[in-house]
Amino acid sequence: MVSAVFHGPFEAPTLTAPSSSSPQPHNALKSIADKDHSTLGSMEKILKNDESTAAPAPGNHWSGKSRDFWTAVLPPVMGLVLLIGIWAIVSISTSSSIPSPLETWKQALVIFADPFYRKGPNDQGVGWNVLMSLERVALGFGLAAAVGIPAGFAIGRFEFLSRMFNPLISLLRPVSPLAWLPIGLLVFKGANPAAIWTIFICSIWPMIINTAVGVQRVPQDYMNVARVLNLSEWKILTKILFPSVLPYMLTGVRLAVGTAWLVIVAAEMLTGGVGIGFWVWDEWNNLNVKNIIIAIFVIGIVGLILEYALIKIATAFTFEEVKS
Repeated sequence: MVSAVFHGPFEAPTLTAPSSSSPQPHNALKSIADKDHSTLGSMEKILKNDESTAAPAPGNHWSGKSRDFWTAVLPPVMGLVLLIGIWAIVSISTSSSIPSPLETWKQALVIFADPFYRKGPNDQGVGWNVLMSLERVALGFGLAAAVGIPAGFAIGRFEFLSRMFNPLISLLRPVSPLAWLPIGLLVFKGANPAAIWTIFICSIWPMIINTAVGVQRVPQDYMNVARVLNLSEWKILTKILFPSVLPYMLTGVRLAVGTAWLVIVAAEMLTGGVGIGFWVWDEWNNLNVKNIIIAIFVIGIVGLILEYALIKIATAFTFEEVKS
């Protein structure tokens, strides 16, 4: 027999009191907060450890900078000291026919006390001689760049021109500048144009060769895309060839400037007038060896400045590291 108990609609149901063993809501929230707090604390410790390991100590930072400084400065200083030492030994062994470094330094102080004096057309300070040589180099080198770079693009772009001019370049490039100078004197009837011509003909070859090699090394995929897009020759030159060839072209320019500065000294020794080459030859005629050694250092320093300036220009226009 089954019995059932029915509650009326107005009878309140009996509520069971919660047992003391069941967890309270605020206790659960507190435990969660404690866990989160401990997790955040451990994460902060990890971040602090990472920062302590990533950031070097101040002493290590300065020691690294000091090491880099001495690595950059010490080898050139040691090389200069070695050069001066060998120079002093040679001076002693030749019974002072070659002046010592100290004597040359004293003479340099006298020369550079007034480097821009003028006492006549052929008696001028070393500053005017250097400026005149730089003017000739700028003219000859500028003409060589105006002719050589477009010629290099054309030779590299068209195989027919490459086959046509490569034998001529290989034939004329090794010719000494002193062999070109008489041709310039014969054609231009003047020492200054002949010197500029010699600079031009000797410095044009590095620009032609390097530019042509750069054009020939442009990836063939670029040219295929240009052919598919039906680009004009001007668009191919300005949008594809020039950006790709620029590092090669700047290398040719650097080599050409060095060649031009070498050539002008030899050319001015023979042509005379005002210039660092003529100044060296004039001091040799006066048997002034101290001034000749000073001129050697002046030529080297000017060439170094030109090289450094062109490296900076090449670095500014390319995204590659340019090494000297």
